[in-house]
Amino acid sequence: MSAASLPSLGNLALSRKEDFKAFAQAPRRSQPEALTRAQLRALGKGARAEYDLRRREWHANIGPIKTPQLTELHEDLWDIVDSNLQDGDKAKGAVAIDAFPGLGKTTSVLAFARKFHRREIDERGEFTDEGNERLPVCRVGLTGNTGMKDLNRAMLEFFGHPGRNRGTTAQFGQRALDCVLSCEVRLLALDDLHFLKWNQRNGIEVSNHLKWIANEFPVTLLMIGVGLADKGLFSEGDARRHAALAQTGRRTTRLGVRPFTIESEPGRREWRQILLALEQRVVLVDKHPGMLSDELSDYLFARSTGHIGSLMTLITRGCQRAVRSGTERLDRDLLDGVKNDEASEAARRELEAALGKRRLTSRPRSRRKAA
Repeated sequence: MSAASLPSLGNLALSRKEDFKAFAQAPRRSQPEALTRAQLRALGKGARAEYDLRRREWHANIGPIKTPQLTELHEDLWDIVDSNLQDGDKAKGAVAIDAFPGLGKTTSVLAFARKFHRREIDERGEFTDEGNERLPVCRVGLTGNTGMKDLNRAMLEFFGHPGRNRGTTAQFGQRALDCVLSCEVRLLALDDLHFLKWNQRNGIEVSNHLKWIANEFPVTLLMIGVGLADKGLFSEGDARRHAALAQTGRRTTRLGVRPFTIESEPGRREWRQILLALEQRVVLVDKHPGMLSDELSDYLFARSTGHIGSLMTLITRGCQRAVRSGTERLDRDLLDGVKNDEASEAARRELEAALGKRRLTSRPRSRRKAA
């Protein structure tokens, strides 16, 4: 698929194979060139509108950043996925990414799935030996009322199977298995697994179904959610009604995503590195070295509470306002007017107080001495 034939990446549903392929095979975005104030003023009306549009799109898609957390998660995922090359008669180990909201779970998984898709296509080709379209990854999003039939139908929706609207649970499951085998899917990602009601009937049904998938589908099952341990996914199943969940837990490797912390020197260095990386990606006329990493380090930590999702939201929205208003830089005055997610705003005051009284700092020792 050529870059020219790809659909707009702003209008994708990753729960459909065509859109996931477009996402996975799209070329990397090119960062808009940095201009001076004089060069910006010299642009004609049309050129200025085009430049600002490119910057809006760039800042809205400024990630993912290769943080230590993303690197650690991807290394673990490669270990597990590459170990799951057993013959079809053996069950493969599953993965559950269980972490709080705002830590970049889905973003990190999609970045991994993109790399995995590309590697499989590069190594094995776009078509199977039988001439079918090769789809290394199938991604499904769950809802709060997902049962076995709904999960099977969602997989069929991904493949665009003509039999996705009529049939029994078992028929949907067999059709999904046929699609997975025909397209040689190797990674099945189930997002928002926490929407299931694990202690009710649907949760137990889906847990049994996950075991069936692990047994019958030659895939690595990758589950993403919040509080999966608390919901019983890894339970030892003391009660008979939880026994199904216990077997899922025995076959599943739990991975987490940690927030940034500033209580230790290594943590402060990691925080500075993410801010330096963001500085390189921000395209504002009056950007300068240290704009984020020195001048706004404590402020940004307080506003994001160390959660990468909240930090990226704040930076993205700040950049949009900086371009729109003509400020062309990020500072406290501008960012104070930018709203962030509710969880970060609620925790902001306590952190700001501690940072303001010097009881806490986000800056590594070397930067404090330089200041």
